[in-house]
Amino acid sequence: MYDIIFRHIEEKVTLTPAEKQLIQTFFKFKKVRKKQFVVVEGHLCTYMTFVSKGLLKAYNVDDKGHQHINQFSPEGWWTSDMSSFFSGGISFYSIDAMEDSEVLVITREDFENLTIQVPVMDRYFRLLFQNSLITKERRLISSHIHTAEEKYKHIVENNPDLMKRIPQNLLASYLGLSAETLSRLKKNVVIKTK
Repeated sequence: MYDIIFRHIEEKVTLTPAEKQLIQTFFKFKKVRKKQFVVVEGHLCTYMTFVSKGLLKAYNVDDKGHQHINQFSPEGWWTSDMSSFFSGGISFYSIDAMEDSEVLVITREDFENLTIQVPVMDRYFRLLFQNSLITKERRLISSHIHTAEEKYKHIVENNPDLMKRIPQNLLASYLGLSAETLSRLKKNVVIKTK
């Protein structure tokens, strides 16, 4: 249950066996059924969530009921509404499971205690948050300067296995396209890459 999270952590920092034992005490294991919410827009986000198995999505819903996907979180990814989690304010988006999933969750209080009691975890999370900020900045820049085809090619080339698990309408939402536009784009990209 903790193998995936420890592999993820040890990509950035080194842990002792004693630290691994202590880290486990701060997390709770949860099973999340497909379509079950982890975070609900407009409510407090009480956990930071690590996906051990499955796939989650973070999104907003507009006045017409359309989902606008912000992030997909497969195995080995963290997800949360960080603003709500750290500030105690309401969540700006919802997070639910696209597949039956298994997650490890940590509360704000346990997060603070973890980073104090296992100082190397403070460095781990700092590196994690830095990478997240860089990724979000690149995505924002990409949304302004890259064509729809370039954005589609980039996500498919960098996440081929994940693309098999994401329905076309949700991928279109993530890319800021209509499902019809994505369908036409996929045909054109296939033709151009043959």
